[in-house]
Amino acid sequence: MTADFAAEAIDVVVVGAGPAGMSAATRAAQAGLSVALLDEQDAVGGQIYRAIGRADARRKEILGPDYAAGAAIADAFARSGARHVAGASVWQVTRERSVHYLKDGHVGRFDAQRVILASGALERPFPIPGWTLPGVLTAGAAQILLKSAGEVPSSPPVLAGCGPLLYLLGWQYVRAGVPIRALVDTTRHEDRWRAKRHLLSALRAWPFLSKGLHLIRTLREAGVPIFEAADGLSIEGRQDSDGVQRAAALAFTTQGRAHRIESDTILLHQGVVPNTQFTQALRATHHWDDQQLCFAPQVDAWGELDVPGIFVAGDGARIGGAQAAAEQGSLAALAAASQLGALDAATRDREAAAHRAALDRVLRIRPFLDSLYRPRDANRIPADATIVCRCEEVTAGELRGFVALGCHGPNQAKSFGRCGMGPCQGRMCGLTVTEVIADARRVSPADVGYYRIRPPIKPLTLGELAGD
Repeated sequence: MTADFAAEAIDVVVVGAGPAGMSAATRAAQAGLSVALLDEQDAVGGQIYRAIGRADARRKEILGPDYAAGAAIADAFARSGARHVAGASVWQVTRERSVHYLKDGHVGRFDAQRVILASGALERPFPIPGWTLPGVLTAGAAQILLKSAGEVPSSPPVLAGCGPLLYLLGWQYVRAGVPIRALVDTTRHEDRWRAKRHLLSALRAWPFLSKGLHLIRTLREAGVPIFEAADGLSIEGRQDSDGVQRAAALAFTTQGRAHRIESDTILLHQGVVPNTQFTQALRATHHWDDQQLCFAPQVDAWGELDVPGIFVAGDGARIGGAQAAAEQGSLAALAAASQLGALDAATRDREAAAHRAALDRVLRIRPFLDSLYRPRDANRIPADATIVCRCEEVTAGELRGFVALGCHGPNQAKSFGRCGMGPCQGRMCGLTVTEVIADARRVSPADVGYYRIRPPIKPLTLGELAGD
């Protein structure tokens, strides 16, 4: 291994270059600390602001002002003096704050005094019949293609599920001139009724409501068919000339009426959940969040875990969106800088007050959104024949069979049927496995738990590891 990849002592390591990571690295560097920001991508931006540095005016126009706002955060980071380690895949973070990464086939390590994890969110699994067919993607994956390469579906897609991203992607496609076959929303009348309890706080966040209404109005004016209260979603396949089954249509019902919409591109989405791979591997305390239906790490007001010196900022702690993530990144950096003696407590608290006020403003909409777009049980806890673990092709029925034989949790499910042991290491099935087992046992997901995550978090070869 070259000297460039020897262990290096540093004040602060930030993992992830989205809005939380960039903001954290910028503020920590401004405090005079030595800072390294590690990210897998070749440029900053994360998933939300992916490719923001090379997006031209046309792409920014298509993606909208919320995306374009990322340029200011990226520019501030570029001026901060913080070190950017691009193309670095972090595969382990220890409780002693050693951050191990892989870059260009070589391993390296930072020994940090403080670590800020800004690893963002993952799309929630959407296990319905046919979801593993070629031609079925998540809406988030489709948006990444649009942001990073300007790629759009070659034939009109169907967008299905619930959540703001579904409408945002549809709006972006309309602006890009992409015809949409239909938008199929699973949100029902009872979801809207439940969300009304939070309408007062939502009205105090009127700009966010206004954006949502604008997205819907644009889709309707463009003539996009919108189906509401969709139930019984399934994707039908068709065998192509090569003998491969591919997506051919989305079938569903609304108000008891059956629908079938033909398309070879089905984009699914029912929200995002915190990416807890690092925090789970650190054995930090987690809790089941019944509002957002996911596990989340326990953090204090600054984002610090119960593992001293390690912080979580942004959606990795709880889903709040890009603006909230930026504020949380700054707060974590202020706390780290204060702990390391680079800021006095008075300066920290004075700056933090402004960030907390901004954070409160942008989070006012969350209770309303979490209630309105709460994914349906049937779309999270599938019927027996539906595949849950795509890598090992384990069905929900097989999982329930494991429970009948005495399987109490996801880690035992690995022994019973290799569930969660494939290439994705449970990223795509973890929450579904937990909820299916909890449903079969008739207990809370909190009583079932999650996969026991171990390093390496990202793949690396034995040869690469031997070079550490």
